[in-house]
Amino acid sequence: MDGSHLKQRTGGQVLVDQLLVHGADCAYCVPGESYLEVLDALHDVRDRFTLYNARHEAGAADMAEAYGKLTGKPGICMVTRGPGACHAAVGVHIAFQDSTPMILLVGQVGRDTMDRESFQEIDYRQMFAPVAKWAAQIDDAARVPEYMARAFRVATSGRPGPVVLALPEDMLTDTVAVPDAQPYAPTQAALSEAQADSVLDALKDAQRPMILAGGPGWTDAGAAALRQFAEASDIPVATSFRRQDVIDNRSDVYVGDFGTGVAPSLVKRIAEADALLVLGARLGEITTRTYTNLTVPTPTQKLIHIHCDADEIGRVYSPALGIAADAGQAVTVLVGRTAATGADASWRRTLRDEYLADSEPPEHDFPLDMGQAMADVRDILPADCVVTLDAGNHTGWAQRFLRFGRPGRQIGSTCGSMGYAVPAAVAASLQNPARQAIAFVGDGGFMMSGAELATAVQHGGRPIVLLFNNRTYGTIRMHQEREHPRRVVGTDIVNPDFGLLAKGYGAAYAQVTETAAFRPALEAAFAHDGPTVIELVTDPERISTRTTVTKLRDKT
Repeated sequence: MDGSHLKQRTGGQVLVDQLLVHGADCAYCVPGESYLEVLDALHDVRDRFTLYNARHEAGAADMAEAYGKLTGKPGICMVTRGPGACHAAVGVHIAFQDSTPMILLVGQVGRDTMDRESFQEIDYRQMFAPVAKWAAQIDDAARVPEYMARAFRVATSGRPGPVVLALPEDMLTDTVAVPDAQPYAPTQAALSEAQADSVLDALKDAQRPMILAGGPGWTDAGAAALRQFAEASDIPVATSFRRQDVIDNRSDVYVGDFGTGVAPSLVKRIAEADALLVLGARLGEITTRTYTNLTVPTPTQKLIHIHCDADEIGRVYSPALGIAADAGQAVTVLVGRTAATGADASWRRTLRDEYLADSEPPEHDFPLDMGQAMADVRDILPADCVVTLDAGNHTGWAQRFLRFGRPGRQIGSTCGSMGYAVPAAVAASLQNPARQAIAFVGDGGFMMSGAELATAVQHGGRPIVLLFNNRTYGTIRMHQEREHPRRVVGTDIVNPDFGLLAKGYGAAYAQVTETAAFRPALEAAFAHDGPTVIELVTDPERISTRTTVTKLRDKT
């Protein structure tokens, strides 16, 4: 076939056609002159593809990453060269550490000016190599279908993650006659029936078994299967950092999460467990409390580790049984069986009772009771609500006191990136306007990305933002008081008038300083047809859900 029958297209048109071939329906961008041909090609497909122009490249990248989490499809981000790519790098880092499918398309200098340090020139293959599954540059327009097909497959296969493709601007203007690729299909390892029997065999003698579930790629069906398997087997289930939605927290088998504010009782119980079935979680630093919850390299517990990436198994912890498989698929195979362990039901009940006790609001003497506020949120949230979490101690209130479970979602950066929650909530609201999205963000994080509320207003999103204002970088202040009591430096914040700022962006606004005012403000936000910012004025003395500044100082 000589290709003479094929339509002549610019590289930009070929690229946009590949996005459509592979099922992409939207992208998040800050426009740039380096990829004008892509933007122009998108003009012709506005009935099939939506372009959301963000206010900052970091916000655009965070939106694409959140879309990837929500849908399981690669979130598409488009930015220009140099500064644009540098700003977007934060979203690539999040996608890498969170195992999220994402494709970043970066406009690049022309091929005839490369390697001269021309205007905004960077070699993105070198720049993104450590934080992307694949970073490449398309120098030939005829190879755009090949590169794009590979990008979609790499982003979604095995352990999902980000792909970065650089697009020289003169390549995008080249005209070629080339066929489209076939729609991609991700490649995933699957648990076999024989392997399922091995898992059950490894659990059969356990008297104190525990399941630790997390990681990427969980569907609603997979989450339901996890609950069914755990309940039938009466095995307690904990979750890894910011993956609490992989099992219904109202189930009697759910016993808490290994996040930044893990309950001391749960830390004690994982040490007492004699078998640990890890489904999907990487066993990273936060989940393992800096690799102290489990002994390195061989845990005292019998470790059964199921993860979608074979290279992840045994990276730190040597399992008694390691299997490369998608966690949701694996538990769907397991759900037809019951793990006949030697555990007494009191083991699971004890852990559940400890979780329920720990999720009761603590006593306080502050005007705004955040524990009661979370109880109000818990009462009001729809079952399918998307909760997005920023970095910081304020998210401990949501993680400790809310109840998560599908079809609701918990979307948070596991790499602790400030400024994530607002763009993520905007993306969730735009992806499904009928579903409510609510962001938890501190004053520091809001000042990094709050401008994306203007993106929500422009495109019809209606996220609710709970803005925790304690006038400090709280997490760092907590560490500061613990390591160097009373020596406060660099962590105080002088904030603007958040009401004027929110209204300027086009959002509704309410300020809450006392507990009684919170629920009416939240109910009004749910009724409002547009974005809302609720500023929660909190005392920096209450530095986390578990301690105060005074208590930290008294320990020294």
